[in-house]
Amino acid sequence: MTSTVADAPVLDPMRVAQLAEYAVTSPLAATMTTFSPIDGARLADLPCSTPEDVAVAVTGARAGFRSWSRMPATSRAAVLQRFHDLVLDNQVELLDLIQLETGKTRTHAFAEIVDAALTARYLARRAPGVLRPRRRAGLVPVLTDVIETRRPVGVVGVVAPWNYPLSMAVSEALPALIAGNAVVIRPDPSTSLTMLMVAELLARAGLPQRVLQVVLGDGPVVGGAVLASTDYVCFTGSSATGREVAVGAARRLVGASLELGGKNAMYVAADADLDRAVPGAVEACFTNAGQVCISMERIYLHESIATEFLTRFVRRVSALRVGVDLAYGADMGTLSGPRQLERVTAHVEDARAKGAAVLTGGRPLPKVGPYAYAPTVLEDVSPDMRCAGEETFGPVVSVCRVGSDAEFVLAANDTEYGLTASIWSRDVARARGIAHLVEAGTVNVNDGFAVGYTAKDAPMGGMKSSGIGRRHGEAGILRFTEPQTIATARGVSPTMPTTAEAARYTTGVLRLLSVFGRR
Repeated sequence: MTSTVADAPVLDPMRVAQLAEYAVTSPLAATMTTFSPIDGARLADLPCSTPEDVAVAVTGARAGFRSWSRMPATSRAAVLQRFHDLVLDNQVELLDLIQLETGKTRTHAFAEIVDAALTARYLARRAPGVLRPRRRAGLVPVLTDVIETRRPVGVVGVVAPWNYPLSMAVSEALPALIAGNAVVIRPDPSTSLTMLMVAELLARAGLPQRVLQVVLGDGPVVGGAVLASTDYVCFTGSSATGREVAVGAARRLVGASLELGGKNAMYVAADADLDRAVPGAVEACFTNAGQVCISMERIYLHESIATEFLTRFVRRVSALRVGVDLAYGADMGTLSGPRQLERVTAHVEDARAKGAAVLTGGRPLPKVGPYAYAPTVLEDVSPDMRCAGEETFGPVVSVCRVGSDAEFVLAANDTEYGLTASIWSRDVARARGIAHLVEAGTVNVNDGFAVGYTAKDAPMGGMKSSGIGRRHGEAGILRFTEPQTIATARGVSPTMPTTAEAARYTTGVLRLLSVFGRR
């Protein structure tokens, strides 16, 4: 990191050492220094794991898995419920860590507290029922008894992202744990402390030793070792890297769930309520400085309301307060580091050079922080501009005018991505009809993205190059299990006829079952 570094770390070294005890590393491990994007100050020196440490972590997780997987789901649920309470009780320290490691505002950090609590509570209450054995219909009632059970896959490997270090880690680790699996997780190096505190809180909640293992280090080496040695892999990141992860999982014939890139589109229809749509768009585009997989990077405005919407939208965006204090007040925080600042700057300057209009923003804010960038609205974006097709992952949104709902649908689907979308209209039935035509895993009506993401009972994930698999809901739990059928014959087992007469009789039975049978 090129910014000025303080002589002493911001965090208490004794507290850092306590958290580091939850990482699987060698006694003489090399160390990595982490820095805060808020001001470039040194945060902590943390030990680094090696591929050999990952192997130790996986071995330990397999040992912990044996007893954990045999524990009743209700007992595992009790651990998650206690974790829920501990997250709320220890939220001040968690908020500080999240802000220091990511540069987001206090409000956006608190959203992670809420999300983690909602996820833990949902899983604690619903997962035991989702995982229970279920009776299935056999060939002949009474004479056959068929039960579907759910077996945990074993050790789940998670490579977690930096932008939501609490939410993203919890949304992968907790459903895997309550399904009876052990977990080996590698957080992003820049947000390792938040994950280590999660491990600490889970241990305090009663999670047995070795069931959750944390390894620290870079993606290609440590993250790659996790993905190459576990029984199911979870990855959140770019579509390019996600493809490599999927290929590796396919070679080993293990399951994978991937949340990848997005170029999410919002549509403001002719009959939209602008009093709601304008502030909703601001939140959807600039939460966490746009560093959200499901944030909106494209806004399509029906031409009949475009001018009024833009006037109000640009005014609100221009008034956003960008700040980095560890307190409530700012509307938007900073980018996470130099790479994000470089990408955002490159996208905006490329668009400006090729003729896009910068309606507001379009500049860094070094007086706020080394990686702060003004919330930016672009118009007249053409297909040859990088920001038109590539994911920016920053506080930049492009706006475009369309003449009809159909024109929006064509434009929204004209991308390799399909993660989420947003549609604003007073006519909810109309909006839902448009939603069915949009190629996205989640479509929110009269909301940016929060209403879909916070629906923990509904699956969340991407179509096309935005990923495979789903988190949240029953699908988010069952992905970490293998279905097993246990079929029992009572009396005579079903057999195929051995004579023509018997075959005719069986044929008649099949015809009757087709007319009168329930299945």
